[in-house]
Amino acid sequence: GSMSFGSRTMKKYEYASMLGIGFSYMALKNNERFVLSTFSDKLERFKAKRGKRQLVAILDYLRTKKPEGESQFETSLRQYSQFVDSRSMIVIISDFLYEPEQVKRALFGFKNNDIKLIQVLDEIEMNMDLDGEFQLKDSETHSTLRTHISPFLRKNYLSKLQDHNLRLKRLAEGLGATFHTCCIEDNIFDSMFKVLRK
Repeated sequence: GSMSFGSRTMKKYEYASMLGIGFSYMALKNNERFVLSTFSDKLERFKAKRGKRQLVAILDYLRTKKPEGESQFETSLRQYSQFVDSRSMIVIISDFLYEPEQVKRALFGFKNNDIKLIQVLDEIEMNMDLDGEFQLKDSETHSTLRTHISPFLRKNYLSKLQDHNLRLKRLAEGLGATFHTCCIEDNIFDSMFKVLRK
C-alpha cells in the first residue's frame, strides 16, 4: 500500500512499474530468461509468454495491479528465492521502508546472485518540504496521526531517513549487492543507467 503514495506526476508504483518494464525489455533484448514478480501480502509471479508480445503482456499485468495491503517483504522474498536455480541478476524495487534486519534476512537466500536494490521514493518523502498541521495516514495499516511538521521535525526526519538508507547501503554492500535511491521525479533512463553503471 505504501507504493500508492505519490504527488504531481505519478505514484511510486507507477515509477517502479516503469523500471520493471525497462529491466524486462533489456533481458528480452539480450535473449535472457526473466520473471517479473509483484508482492504485497503475498508473492505473485508473472511469467509472460515468449516472443515480442511479452512486454505488452507485462504492461497489461502491471496495469491490473493495485498497490494495497500490508507488504510481507521477508516472506515474499524467501518464497521467491526458491525459484532461483542459477546465478541471476535479482532486481528488487520497493520503497524499502522496512527494518534493515528484515531486509538482511530476506536477501540471505540470494547471496550468490547479483542483487540490485532500488528504492523508489516520492519527492515529499525525500525532502519533507512540508510545514504546519497535518493528519498523516499509514497507507498499509490505515492508522492516522495528527502532527505539526516544524523545521526541527523535518530535520529529525531527514536525519533518520539518511541513517536508514545508509544502513541499507552498508547491508547491501556486505552481501555484495548494490543499493540505489530514485525519486519519482527522476528521468527513468537516468535511474536505470545509474543502477547498471555500478
